Amino acid sequence: MVTARSILRQETRDNHDRVDALFSDLRLSDRADYGRFLLAQANAFLPCEAALDEAGAGEVLPDWAARKRSDALRSDLAALGLGTPEHEAGPRFTSPAAVLGGIYVLEGSRLGGAMLARSVPSDFPKHFLTSGSAGAWRTLIQLLDDRLRTEEEIGDAVAAARNVFGVFERSGHAKIKAD
Repeated sequence: MVTARSILRQETRDNHDRVDALFSDLRLSDRADYGRFLLAQANAFLPCEAALDEAGAGEVLPDWAARKRSDALRSDLAALGLGTPEHEAGPRFTSPAAVLGGIYVLEGSRLGGAMLARSVPSDFPKHFLTSGSAGAWRTLIQLLDDRLRTEEEIGDAVAAARNVFGVFERSGHAKIKAD
């Protein structure tokens, strides 16, 4: 059965793979690499989450406030003695479908973060990687399938998801590959 989630996944697979490849060279058990990882994440994540706030994500996803992780990311950076980086402006989300596409990427990063947290030493801060509820992804997937029904809605969600992946890709190049 073709679902909004399966289309989003298929249509953004290349974007996802490029972002994963950028971050895969970092050794999260190394304090300096972990710091670079968090800085690159902050450079992308913070503006995307802020842009979703501005676009009304709380109206689209009722538990949006509980899903937000910017404060956890800032806290982890501070615990490592790193400041919050200057970052580019976030993407514009012009419809509820686009908001869902953006949230899809940020929530997907939470799933990946839970797996990455296993390689982070216990004495490193990892609130950003470990915060959240196990059922949140299932709730989002159901909402995607319920709310993204037309080709236009799915297209808006895919375009927004690609834009968010693009922010992470540019951040990875700027903060990781530049070193």
